[in-house]
Amino acid sequence: MREAYLAIDFGGGSGRVIAGSGEAGALQLDTVSRFPNRQVELGGRIYWDFLSLFEDMKRGIRAAVEKGYRIRSIGIDTWGVDFGLIDRHGHLLGNPVCYRDHRTDGLPEQFFANHDAQAHYAECGTQVMPINTLFQLLSMKQQEDPQLEVADRLLFMPDLFSFFLTGVANNEYTMASTSELMDIRTGEWNYPLIDELGLPRRLFGEIVRPGRHRGVLRPELMQELGIDYEVPVVAVASHDTASAVHAIPASPEGSRTAFLSSGTWSLLGVLTDAPILSEEARLGGFTNEGGAGGKICFLQNITGLWILQRLMAVWKEEGLTTDYGVLLAEAEAATMESLIDVDDPRLASPQSMAEAIAECCRTSGQQVPVTQGEIVKCVLRSLADRYRRAIDGLNALLPEPVERLRIIGGGSQNGYLNRLTSEATGLPVDAGPVEATAIGNILCQQQAIQ
Repeated sequence: MREAYLAIDFGGGSGRVIAGSGEAGALQLDTVSRFPNRQVELGGRIYWDFLSLFEDMKRGIRAAVEKGYRIRSIGIDTWGVDFGLIDRHGHLLGNPVCYRDHRTDGLPEQFFANHDAQAHYAECGTQVMPINTLFQLLSMKQQEDPQLEVADRLLFMPDLFSFFLTGVANNEYTMASTSELMDIRTGEWNYPLIDELGLPRRLFGEIVRPGRHRGVLRPELMQELGIDYEVPVVAVASHDTASAVHAIPASPEGSRTAFLSSGTWSLLGVLTDAPILSEEARLGGFTNEGGAGGKICFLQNITGLWILQRLMAVWKEEGLTTDYGVLLAEAEAATMESLIDVDDPRLASPQSMAEAIAECCRTSGQQVPVTQGEIVKCVLRSLADRYRRAIDGLNALLPEPVERLRIIGGGSQNGYLNRLTSEATGLPVDAGPVEATAIGNILCQQQAIQ
């Protein structure tokens, strides 16, 4: 029987259960299960299908057991900001709402009509985005959502999965740092702000750091999954970006390397020993998120391959090609020079992504891309240009400029985008690891168990 750590990685479009065996230098990964993650529109809301995801996760754990793995521990990572609420009996009060729901539209503007943006940033260090947990809770408060009255705990997505595996409720540090409700200087909840917003303090539990044991599998789950030994669940760097960054190979001595975690979102930044909370950092759109090993991920949240993913989904329905090799070749051959702002709100959740791109080009007086190749080229060139601007912003804030860029995650496989990024930024680009999030997840588990 082979010993393995299970990394359970939930992304915006799919989830995976990955078994990792061996040591850090020779880690072997085996994707034992892969399943879709979809959003469900119901009653004017966009939800995550948590119940299906939990069942898919259990099937994945069972598949690992049936493949002969003896599970040393389990770690869970997901996207940031979203959460579920449980009552005092441990019952889930409703499916978590997806951050792409429109319930938070306009709330940042309302909030900062009565709050000093500079002072707020000096505490939380968070890039203000409507999707952040603060505004999701403010929306629920304004709408007098009854869940807030009966809820006992707020659990971010990795916390929620861990709770129903172990029965232990707490909040992992890297996830809490995405909420805009944590004091990044102390790593604890910002209770004065929580009180001011009229949110019950009981919702916000103990913040645990990566490497902490969260509990062990419930006995009934052990029986269901065919496990007859104790399996700890470890608090890894549960925000998928933090796990991915934790997997980055050490930079050559003396080099200053930025990271770009490339997936549905693009997270571009550097690791620092302490948060950067200057007014220049706030105005530059940078966020300070918790990382593993006491580090801070100082980065910008950039709309990433989400745009291309939505285009591909529609093209598939229309019977058009979705072969990346074909589309990238067509993009390279296209003469399209138009650029869009990939962070334009019109691209966040449009009915038609192609039409939204066309509208962005029309309103800026540029050529409208028509063919699939032209559209792909427009998107990829725009991403590369946005990465250039992020690097320029970093260089204005760091003591010395960035010298290299390391692209990690699934998007690192896009050689054309990597080349465009190198040309736009003027930096050498290193690609990989592709499975950075799973690797970082497993490394955290190994450090906790050994």
